[in-house]
Amino acid sequence: MSLLGTLTSSVSALDSFTTGLDTIGNDIANVNTNGFKSATVSFADTYSGLGTQVAGTTTNFSQGALNSTGTPTNLGVSGNGFFIVKDPVSGAQYATRDGSFSLDANGYLVNSQGYRVQGFTGGAGTTAPATLGDIKLGTPPTGTSLQSVSFGTSGSMVETYSDGSQATTNQVLLQNFTDPNALISQGNNLYTGFTAAGALTTTLGATNAPAQGGLGTVQGGTIEQSNVDLTQEFSSMITMQRAFEANARLLTVSDTVLEDIVNMKTH
Repeated sequence: MSLLGTLTSSVSALDSFTTGLDTIGNDIANVNTNGFKSATVSFADTYSGLGTQVAGTTTNFSQGALNSTGTPTNLGVSGNGFFIVKDPVSGAQYATRDGSFSLDANGYLVNSQGYRVQGFTGGAGTTAPATLGDIKLGTPPTGTSLQSVSFGTSGSMVETYSDGSQATTNQVLLQNFTDPNALISQGNNLYTGFTAAGALTTTLGATNAPAQGGLGTVQGGTIEQSNVDLTQEFSSMITMQRAFEANARLLTVSDTVLEDIVNMKTH
């Protein structure tokens, strides 16, 4: 390898390892972010064989721990699948594992951005929810008021009224993807890119019910935590840091030798 090649290799390594350290830093920063999924950077040699480059970043979509919150509208997915939320203004839809939902002033089940959770709605009395759309509180029977809501593992939203009666008014649906790594992060724990990621269904329907077709179950009163493993992240950080320092040293030495060669030729 020529001296110039050594310089090229070390510079490419510093650039690549900087990306690796950035990714590790982002994982550690989001250790307490609901539904956050950690990422891993992989490397490959360059086409010329002199140096390294970032081959890609892979997101780890493994299950995060479900933390009990005591808030009935907080939902966690145990297993595969993503909640689908919709921006009521633009109509854009997003996938998320962050189930920190609440009921807004109009009775819609929404995330922290006010995007509405999607599923079957319109249930009342003995009528099951069957209309695809925004999850929303039903209308209580005449002379009664809403006392509480709860969610079953199948995503069913049960309303309990002051007279003791109950009704399943909604059902939260889930979406899964053949290649979740193709999803595009939009920040706020939201993803787009459903087509590229291979959404299993083009439109939500009965096959998107939790606990069916490989989908996970919905756990009411919980929120999925970040799946960042701090022990692994710190171990990776130390390894990446040492590689960075070694290549920084290589760059310094190569520069010094190159300077000596130049000085020899000028004397």
